[in-house]
Amino acid sequence: MKPSYTILALLFTVSAATEAQVVPAVTSHAGSAGLAVSGVLRCDLRFSQTSQFGYGQDGREWSMASGDASYANTAKRLPFSMQYGGGYGWTWAGPSSPGSTFQSLSLSQGINGRSWNLSASDNVSYTFETPTTGFSGAASSTDQTVLALNSRTLDNTATIGIGHKLDSASSLNIGGSSGQMRFIDGNGQDMNTVTADAGISRRLNARDSASGQYSFSRYSYGNAGSYSGTSAAQISFSQTNTMQLSLSRQWKPQISTSASVGPQWISSSNSAVLPSSTGISASASFSYAFRFGTAGVSYSHGTTGGSGYMLGAETHDAGGNFTRSIRKILNVELNASYMRTAELVGNYETKAKYGGAQATWRLGRYLNTYASYTAADQSSSIKNSATILNGLDQSLTYGIGYSPREVHLRK
Repeated sequence: MKPSYTILALLFTVSAATEAQVVPAVTSHAGSAGLAVSGVLRCDLRFSQTSQFGYGQDGREWSMASGDASYANTAKRLPFSMQYGGGYGWTWAGPSSPGSTFQSLSLSQGINGRSWNLSASDNVSYTFETPTTGFSGAASSTDQTVLALNSRTLDNTATIGIGHKLDSASSLNIGGSSGQMRFIDGNGQDMNTVTADAGISRRLNARDSASGQYSFSRYSYGNAGSYSGTSAAQISFSQTNTMQLSLSRQWKPQISTSASVGPQWISSSNSAVLPSSTGISASASFSYAFRFGTAGVSYSHGTTGGSGYMLGAETHDAGGNFTRSIRKILNVELNASYMRTAELVGNYETKAKYGGAQATWRLGRYLNTYASYTAADQSSSIKNSATILNGLDQSLTYGIGYSPREVHLRK
C-alpha cells in the first residue's frame, strides 16, 4: 500500500537547538479520571524555505512544513518508545518534484532482566531523495551511498537483539534484521535485506575495550528492470560473511578512538556473474570534545546492497564534522564527506563529495531560527537512470522552529 499524500496539520519533533522545559506532571490517581500511562512527550514544529541551484534543480524554490512527536515511557524493565515524523513540501518556482511528502514511524520495545536484555524495533519511512541537510527537508534512505534526486522510496526495517552479561567485564550480543526498500516510481532497483550478527565484547581496563563479531548480510533484488549494468535476471542476490576485531580507547575524557578490521567473504546466486571473493571490511573513528564544541572524523570500507542502482557495491566513505555552541544561543555545525561506490558485478562507479553548514539561533524559550547551506558534487558512470545526481547541486535553506515544553505523564 502506498503512503498517503496528505499530512496531518500538526507535526511534531524534538528540537536539538531549543532547551526543553519541564511542566508539572499529569497525574492520575486510583478511582479518578486520568491517563493510565507514564512517560515523556516531546514535540516541535518547523517551517523552512529552500532555494536549489545546479544539476537538474536550477532555480527551484520550495517550502516545507514539518515536525514530529515522540513518546518514551519511564519503565526500567519494559522500556518503550515511539516517534512519528513527517512533512509536506510544495514547489512554487522552477522544476517540479514528484516527491512532496515524507513520513516516518519508529517503534521500540525492550525487556530488561538482571543479566540480560531483549530489544525489538520497527522503522518505516516514506521519503523523497534530496541532497539537503539539517532542518531543510526529508532525510535520505539509510542505504543511499549513491546520491539521487526526485526519487521516492518506501523503506521498512525490523530488528531484534539479545544481550547477556557474562561477567562484570564481558557481554554477549546476538541480533538480526529484515528490511525492504521499494522505489515508488519504479526508477530504482527494489531490494530486500536480511542480516544476522553475534559478538562478544570485553572491557580490558578503565580506558580500553575490545570485541569480536561475526555478521551475515544478504541482499535480494526484485524487479527485473535493473538499473545496474547487469540484469537482475542474471543475479538474484549477493551476500557477505564478515569477521571483525574491534578496539576502542578513551585516551582522555575529551578524546576517544575506535577501529575495526576483518576479512569479508562475498558470494552471489550466480558465480559466473559475481565469482566468490575475499575482501576487507574496516572502519575507524576519532572524536574530540573541546571546551567550546566537538569534532570528529570517521572512515568505513565494505560491501553494501548497492543503494537501488547497483547489484551489490564496494564502498569507501570518509567524513568529518564540527559543532560549536556560542553562549548557549548560537549553534554552528559543519560536516563534509567523500564517498566512492563501485558495483561488484559491473563497471558502474560513483564518486561523491558532500558538504554542509548550519547555524541555529535561539530566539527565546520556545523559538529558534536557522540557516543552512549544502553542496553535493557527484560524478557517476550510471547513465540509464535520470534520477542519479551527475554534477553539482547546491541548496540554501532558512526557517523557523517552535519547540513547546515537554510533558511528563505519571500514573
